[in-house]
Amino acid sequence: MPPAKFRIGLVQMACSPDPNENFAKAEWRIREAAARGAQIICLQELFRSQYFCREENAALFDLAESIPGPSTESLGRLAAELGVVVVASLFERRTAGVYHNTAVIIDADGSLAGIYRKMHIPDDPLYFEKYYFTPGDLGFRSFPTRFGRIATLVCWDQWYPEAARLAALTGAQVLFYPTAIGWHPAEKEEFGAGQHDAWRTIQRAHAIANGVYVAAVNRVGYEGPPAHGLEFWGGSFVADPFGQVVAQALHDREEILLAECDTRRIEDVRRNWPFLRDRRIDAYGDITRRVID
Repeated sequence: MPPAKFRIGLVQMACSPDPNENFAKAEWRIREAAARGAQIICLQELFRSQYFCREENAALFDLAESIPGPSTESLGRLAAELGVVVVASLFERRTAGVYHNTAVIIDADGSLAGIYRKMHIPDDPLYFEKYYFTPGDLGFRSFPTRFGRIATLVCWDQWYPEAARLAALTGAQVLFYPTAIGWHPAEKEEFGAGQHDAWRTIQRAHAIANGVYVAAVNRVGYEGPPAHGLEFWGGSFVADPFGQVVAQALHDREEILLAECDTRRIEDVRRNWPFLRDRRIDAYGDITRRVID
């Protein structure tokens, strides 16, 4: 029986061009988070490399790996050693020509509890993800772990209330969002504060609308050439089931963010704000249409 309370840890870090260096840093940070009491530890989106989707380059497909594969095996051994759950975002090679942006959930015994393939794939300046990733085909699911039932969505998914709702309806107590989002250098001064505020607001809204914890973990640091790179804004945070931010990282440094999740808080919020009870599921059929003419 999972405990009523459990502690989550978010690893916000900068990435170098060397995947082995990044992986070693992530393992070290997982150890540090576990030593500080974290029981479910989530890494940022595509933590093994710098954010390669800033350009379209066929050689970068070489960064992909199979699942299960080397990363899941190494993280599985670490999870079992430390007795923690690990959520890790990987570049999955499913077969020749089919690649996914995939989050793996590794339980505290080292087993692979499940995978989630990113469903919403962006295509924007410096975010050329459609070139690399096939849209996910596993739907929105949650997975029981030693400490709690969790779901993971990935980055661009965080803007879609439908994704959060469907994951919450499967019983998730925490929605994890491994993320790589930042400012374009030419836009930061004028639009940066508003962009960050929108990002945080939409995820707090998912927590409120669904009565669940939301944990967003972003990378930090500048990647790319001076005028055409991305300044990742960090700001990883955890919101409780009524959208209150209970832990917040800074914009400009690596951090391990810790927060306690209490399943009784979910129960209390949903009793007093019964949004799930009052849904008109008989009236939502048109939600599956692109637009309503």
